Amino acid sequence: MEKLLVKNRKATFDYEILDKFQAGIVLQGHEVKSLKNGGGQMQGCFVTLRDGELWIEHLHISQYQKATLLSYEPERPRKLLLRKSEIHKIAGALNTKGVTLVALACVAKNGFIKIEFGIGRGKKKFDKRESLKKKDERRQLRKI
Repeated sequence: MEKLLVKNRKATFDYEILDKFQAGIVLQGHEVKSLKNGGGQMQGCFVTLRDGELWIEHLHISQYQKATLLSYEPERPRKLLLRKSEIHKIAGALNTKGVTLVALACVAKNGFIKIEFGIGRGKKKFDKRESLKKKDERRQLRKI
């Protein structure tokens, strides 16, 4: 069973998602507790490929209230855990011009924290307007 912890709402508005992946993330114990209590933000969060490994950047995890830490960096880069074959597939897709890795959501699944991310292509301004029009039409239909 999956429980949504944090969602990047701007990701699907700003990017057309071509393919989705789910990966584990390396966290410290207090970070897991903070995420489960709603202490995370994915605004401006993205995934990078460095030295054959995937890293998530600017994922903000607030310090857990009951943790006794002297120094804590809430937006430190965190390693994502994937199979090598999936990493090679992602690396091949990133060679295409205009394609990037976008963090979509953070979920709790079977006691583990997972990051959902996708290969995305940036939307143009007119694409965003079309998305808003479709969203407005759906809202009008629901009212009726």
